[in-house]
Amino acid sequence: MGAPIPAVNFGVTADFSLGVEEELLLVDPVTYALDHSAPEVLERISTPPGGGEAHPEAYAGLIELSSPVCTDATDAAESLAVLRGCLRDAGATAIGAGLHPDGAFGDVVHYPSERYRLIAYEMRALQARTPTCALHVHVGMPDAEAAIRAFNGLRGILPLLQALAANSPFWHGRDSGLASARAQLFRSLPRSEIPQAFESFDHYAERVGALVAAGDLPDYTFLWWDIRAHPMLGTVEVRAMDSQSSLRHVAGLAALVQALAWRATEEPWPREERDVLMESSFRAARDGLDATLWDNGALRPVPEVAGAAIRLAAPYARELGSDGALEELERLLVEGNGAIRQRAAFRRGGMPAVLAELAHDTAAAAPAVVSAS
Repeated sequence: MGAPIPAVNFGVTADFSLGVEEELLLVDPVTYALDHSAPEVLERISTPPGGGEAHPEAYAGLIELSSPVCTDATDAAESLAVLRGCLRDAGATAIGAGLHPDGAFGDVVHYPSERYRLIAYEMRALQARTPTCALHVHVGMPDAEAAIRAFNGLRGILPLLQALAANSPFWHGRDSGLASARAQLFRSLPRSEIPQAFESFDHYAERVGALVAAGDLPDYTFLWWDIRAHPMLGTVEVRAMDSQSSLRHVAGLAALVQALAWRATEEPWPREERDVLMESSFRAARDGLDATLWDNGALRPVPEVAGAAIRLAAPYARELGSDGALEELERLLVEGNGAIRQRAAFRRGGMPAVLAELAHDTAAAAPAVVSAS
């Protein structure tokens, strides 16, 4: 099996640069049923040089779009808008959501690659239920120890990010009662949790090495934590969020992660214990924007926790040029996240309205995603 830390590339890109990856579900353009055509779409798609890439993922019913390395969240979201357009030009229809709201249990085709064949073999029926889609945000780190400081600080806002991004209330055509059913489905996989805090990069590497050995894993990318240091890319990667149909939401979430990652390298935050964070994570997945989360020694409503986080992030976002994108979270708190919007669509027109709105919102990205403040 491979080494747990095959490369350490911190400092290769500009400090606190940004990369965003979104997993989008492929659907039939008329019925919006899952379409397991990723191998064919990836053969057809053409992306602009230096403008990001399209990649396979575990399921043939989804494609991952990844932005190039960007300086700010607006640029990252706008690059994803272009990539979504490339996906449409390749003849694909996509929706951004944590789960397909109406996908049948077991309507799964695994992507034909060695990595995903191995995952499917190891996960068995856990990987054969329904595709799950997440939003991942990478922030470039100047060095390994800064990466661990950012990792430790960002752990504390993972439940908040999960609540803001919750976008999978329906599973198999029924309301799950959760704001993010994806999050709880994903929790059934091994190594899919909020990890402990670490004292140093050496401590991180030691524990990752132990897990890789204990699980007989090919490398550390088989640790599916909600956050991880990614030495091969030189980043800290936040992985706790549902995929989004709205690129405005993508921009706001990315801006918050980017700004608070920088802040955490400079001002260490109190470390919350893993079991407390996991409890808040469940509450965030269950209740979304209506959740109360453990914060500073008390249960506080998500809008209050979000407001405090946005205020902390604001000066860093302004310095990074992501302040216009950060303002999108204020809009999200007022207008609702994906879970609220899906349920509102269902009340208006049932599941057909949910699917149509997701497809429309995913296709409606304009080049100017957010305005500068």
